Amino acid sequence: MRIGPLHSHADPLEVILLSSMKTLMVVPTYNEAENLPILARLVLALGEDISMLCVDDASPDGTGDLAQGIADTNPRFHVVHRTGKRGYSAASKEGLLWGLERDYDIVGTMDADLSHDPATLPKLIAAVAEGADLAIGSRYVEGGALHVDWNAFRRAVSEMGSRYARAMVGTETNDCTSGFRCYRASTLRQVAFQGIHSEGYSFLIEMLAALIDHGATVVEVPIVYEDRQAGRSKISRRIIFEALLQTTRVGVSRVLGERHRNREEYLKATRD
Repeated sequence: MRIGPLHSHADPLEVILLSSMKTLMVVPTYNEAENLPILARLVLALGEDISMLCVDDASPDGTGDLAQGIADTNPRFHVVHRTGKRGYSAASKEGLLWGLERDYDIVGTMDADLSHDPATLPKLIAAVAEGADLAIGSRYVEGGALHVDWNAFRRAVSEMGSRYARAMVGTETNDCTSGFRCYRASTLRQVAFQGIHSEGYSFLIEMLAALIDHGATVVEVPIVYEDRQAGRSKISRRIIFEALLQTTRVGVSRVLGERHRNREEYLKATRD
């Protein structure tokens, strides 16, 4: 199995900068037995202040058992076993809340399929350490790239989906749909998770919108996104359609909210 650039090393100066930031990376899994052990080894090798939580949806391929085996031998690796395939959004929310309950300074997410290079993780953590509330590993900024064997439809969905989300959320963020993220825990605690309605990857867009509504500082860190080396993609047309609907809902809510605030400000001004 080709790993390629995942063997690159993080800048030691960046790792030193992270030393006071206790970080948990949440990794939702479903049938990632071939990838998870490699990812765990690479992430945990980055530093003693970085931990990892696997949230497994009862993977038929034994991913959960593999994760438990790693957790039994490494105190910085943890696993949540869930019953049934309940989806990316629910797994991500459960993992993020798990981290917030245990007082990590930074809680992040990344994919299990090795598409997110762990060597880039210190850059995301450093961005939060230097003041960002959310650091996003971005494919669509200078220095970012996609190294993937996608057909034209899949590539267009990714690029146009991020542009559409950018317009609906009302943000200058270029890569709204990247799941490689680090959140400042103190800011993340302000988000009402019960108000996140997505079942799939549109969860990422809703989280971005919620943080922007709280005035969060968002920083994009360029990444090279690698195609998965093993296993099957979880992206389906149903997930894409759900993302379109939820993103549109976010945009409509934002517009209606702004109109309501503008009306309240106008009424206040006329009363004064």
